[in-house]
Amino acid sequence: MIQKALISIGSNMGDRVNNCILSIKKIKVDKRTVALKQSSLYQTSPVSEIMQDDFINCAISIYWDSTPYELLRMLNSIEEGMGRKRGIPKGPRVIDLDIILFGDMVIDTGQLKVPHPDAHRRKFVIIPCIEIEPEAFHPVFNKKLKDFLCMIGDEQRITKL
Repeated sequence: MIQKALISIGSNMGDRVNNCILSIKKIKVDKRTVALKQSSLYQTSPVSEIMQDDFINCAISIYWDSTPYELLRMLNSIEEGMGRKRGIPKGPRVIDLDIILFGDMVIDTGQLKVPHPDAHRRKFVIIPCIEIEPEAFHPVFNKKLKDFLCMIGDEQRITKL
């Protein structure tokens, strides 16, 4: 089953730019991946009460020739291999790889939620995604991702690098 997937990428520890670029290279190496597009890099403010450095974020779109669960396993393996620790929810991280959309699928299990449950509330997800997929559609709300931007306040800072 080949599906288009949108993946959000972020890092706010170490060499943030290199962490994002390296994770993209690792995704592209997987034989089930056909890379399509990559967004610009953005510096973004954290969306958390935890004091931490700004993030570098971007997004990629790929065709994935397997299940969304296999994509999640592959992304989690990359995160682990790059040193991601999952101690503090919404805390600092070397790399964060999230499936935002997987075709028009809606998945809500303990293991995986697609579309990502907070995607429509986060500029750092929406802006890179619509840069590469302007018509990206949220299948739960039946709206384009870009239509959520006007509902997000200015407290979320995002600057293209």
